Amino acid sequence: MKASKVAYKPVGLALGAGAGIVAGALFKQVWKWAGHDDDAPDAMDEGRRWREILLAAAVQGAIFALVKAAVERSGAVAVRRVSGTWPG
Repeated sequence: MKASKVAYKPVGLALGAGAGIVAGALFKQVWKWAGHDDDAPDAMDEGRRWREILLAAAVQGAIFALVKAAVERSGAVAVRRVSGTWPG
């Protein structure tokens, strides 16, 4: 395993945790903007319809994937600029 890949692991973990927080906040804002309740439904909300639960899950997954990819790519580019090698 390359040294740059090993050195990037803790950075990647920290970026991933931050990305999760950002994605969660972004999802809440998108859900409110779309005209839904302040709280998005989860699978165990008995009073919610299937359609609403599955829509919320799909939107949340898309936002999390987008933010994660953007953060990981930005982190890798920053490591390459600093160290001269790609961490992956």
